[in-house]
Amino acid sequence: MKLVVVSAGLGVPSSTRLLGDRLAAATAGRTPADVRVIELRDLAVAIAHNFTSGFPGAALSAAFDALTAADGLVVVTPVFSASYSGLFKSFFDALSGGDPDALAGKPVLIAATGGTARHSLVLDHALRPLFAHLKAVVVPTGVYAAAEDWGAEGLDGRIERAAGELAALMTGLSAGRPAERTGTGREAPAGQADGAEEPAAEEAGAFRVVPFEQQLAALRATG
Repeated sequence: MKLVVVSAGLGVPSSTRLLGDRLAAATAGRTPADVRVIELRDLAVAIAHNFTSGFPGAALSAAFDALTAADGLVVVTPVFSASYSGLFKSFFDALSGGDPDALAGKPVLIAATGGTARHSLVLDHALRPLFAHLKAVVVPTGVYAAAEDWGAEGLDGRIERAAGELAALMTGLSAGRPAERTGTGREAPAGQADGAEEPAAEEAGAFRVVPFEQQLAALRATG
C-alpha cells in the first residue's frame, strides 16, 4: 500500500514535518506501506504558477499523481491566524481544481502544529470541513501538537490512536478492492449468466466490501 504525507511546514527543521513523520511511522507500523513525503514549501512557486497559467508543472503534477494513487494520506499544517496555512489551502485548491474527485473516498488523517493549545480547534473548525468538502474520509481522531506537547504525556497516545484508525481504513479499502482479472484468473462457472448470484463469501479469494460508515462506527465503538 501507499501512504503519502503532505507537510506544509516552512522551517528546517520543522515541527510540522516531525509530526507528519511520527504519524506515518505509527501507521506503517500497523499496516505495511510505502511512505512518501511531499514538502509543500518545495512546491510553493509551482503552486503559484499553476494558478496563473492553469497548468501544473512536472513536480506539482507528480505530487498530484502521488495523492491520487495513495491508499491513505497524512496531512499536516502549521496554524496561521487560527486556520490552516495559505500554502496548504492553495495546494489542495490546485489539486481539486484539476480533479474535483481526486480525494473522493480517500482515508485522510488530519494534523496540525501551533505555538499554543488554544488553536487545537483548527482540526474540527477548518481541516475537517475542508476534507469533507473534498469528499475524503477523515479518521475520527485528529492530532494537534502545541509547543508544550512535545515530550509530554498525551501526544504519543493521540498519534497511536489516529494511526490505528487510518491503518484500519487503509486495510479495509485495500481488502475491498476486487481482484484484478488475468488470463489465468477464475472465470465464471459454466452456465452462470451475467448478474447471477456470486459464489459464497467463504470461498477462497473472495472479498467483502465494508462501507466506510460501518468501519468508522466500528472504530468509534472500540475507542
